[in-house]
Amino acid sequence: MIHYRNGRVVTVDPANPHAQSLLVDGPRLAYVGTADGAAALAPDAEVVDLDGALVLPGFIDAHTHLVEMGTALNSLDLLDVRDAGDLQARLLSFAADHADAPRLIGGRWLLGPLAGRAPDRHLLDAAVPDRPVYLHSNDMHSMWVNSAALAELGIDADTPDPVGGTVVRDGDGAATGLLLEMAALGLASDFLAAQVTDADRDAALRTAIDAYLRTGVTGAVDMALRAEDLAALERTAAGGLDMRIAAHWLIVPSGDAESDLAQVATAVSHADRLRGGPIRIAGIKIMVDGVIDSCTAAMRAPFADGSHPDPIWPLESLEPVVRAADAAGLQVAMHAIGDAASDIALTAIERAITANGPRDRRHRLEHLEVVGEDSIARLAALGVVASMQPVHADPAIQETWRASLGGHRCERGYPWPEITAAGARLAFGSDAPTAPHPPLPNLFIAATRRSAIDPSLPPNLPQYALPLAQALAHATRDAAYASRWEAETGVLAAGLAADFVVLDADPFAEGPDSLLTARVRRTVAAGVTRWSGR
Repeated sequence: MIHYRNGRVVTVDPANPHAQSLLVDGPRLAYVGTADGAAALAPDAEVVDLDGALVLPGFIDAHTHLVEMGTALNSLDLLDVRDAGDLQARLLSFAADHADAPRLIGGRWLLGPLAGRAPDRHLLDAAVPDRPVYLHSNDMHSMWVNSAALAELGIDADTPDPVGGTVVRDGDGAATGLLLEMAALGLASDFLAAQVTDADRDAALRTAIDAYLRTGVTGAVDMALRAEDLAALERTAAGGLDMRIAAHWLIVPSGDAESDLAQVATAVSHADRLRGGPIRIAGIKIMVDGVIDSCTAAMRAPFADGSHPDPIWPLESLEPVVRAADAAGLQVAMHAIGDAASDIALTAIERAITANGPRDRRHRLEHLEVVGEDSIARLAALGVVASMQPVHADPAIQETWRASLGGHRCERGYPWPEITAAGARLAFGSDAPTAPHPPLPNLFIAATRRSAIDPSLPPNLPQYALPLAQALAHATRDAAYASRWEAETGVLAAGLAADFVVLDADPFAEGPDSLLTARVRRTVAAGVTRWSGR
């Protein structure tokens, strides 16, 4: 046994909220309480003195994309570009540094620095005309490509839009280089996935896991799993994953009901095959709508520019898929950013419950950036988990979001306290790589509504800030509940997994600003120190 003593342990367990010692027996906690109590139970245990450091349950990222995150950590990051010229300069420099790469991959660009100019191939061609360039937007729902990439993808004036996506075109019908929703997430992403080797995916997955362990994350839910990513997970699991992983199988709209249901059957077969193993297929993932920045979210009323797009999944196509997954016992996680999208998703869940009868389901709505008060009440009544990401509310990335919505709807962005007040469960994640993966800045935004990128900015709707203890619970205990892990992890209690993190600062004593500079001293998962910062 190992006795971790002399710590300030915040357990997130209402029955025993604070402790000084943890007694670890193999992968589990044997005792959580006083130092004397631990010493009495295991007088011969190895002792690790925590020197008064803060100890928290291991964080669980309730919504991430592991292989994409690992890939993005080694790609061109454009989040902080100043203007179009700066973007071109960085792309040119990246191209020089990767002279042998057949294509250049980057992302996290925002519309604001373009000062009203629409992303188009000509701007990228001016920097890199001879190699394909693929740049994911910050929300990952758009892709900006150059002419060489359009040619490589086979996109021309005669290319039809994919189901649920748009190839943006100019007045002459030529593709501009901007791909929206399933044109980016399907057509382009599928092509790029086919160019990546198994070794590349394995390396990206390892990069993501290592990055998580360094930042105190001991569990994650991959929220759009494809076959090639599952294969990488299985290969890595054969040698040990070092952290807890569950996943939701991505269902892509095909325009054909039988094909849609066949994808659900595939998810069921993987869930059955992997049951009891280190990787769990928890359910399916469906993107009901797009995003606000690109004006592709499904809204009850038009965007500020007058556009009013349809959902990616209309109710008549969505309902059979949700009903089939529900009948098979899978959790259904639905990307629903706009208020109309949550209406559609909740109706599909209501109808599945009517068809399949009562039981513990824990279906999930992902993001809920703008959601009506009436939908929040429905969500709570149905026992649906609200899976949200504080990093998306960072004031530094809100300019285009607010301009796209316009008017009073901006005042209902990311209403976390309304969700918990209604009695619904709220789970926090990062949605990496659309946002930074470290959980401590995520908690800072949740507790202050201020920017982790630029803390000098005014807070974004400060009335929706959460007490730090509540934010922590949403990132640990509630995230575990959302993933059906509450009997294993999420709080520090005897009998549960020894998943915990030791910090070099105490934001409860020093204030939430310390979350921006705090570092992880140690990450323990299943009783093993997976990361040590000293």
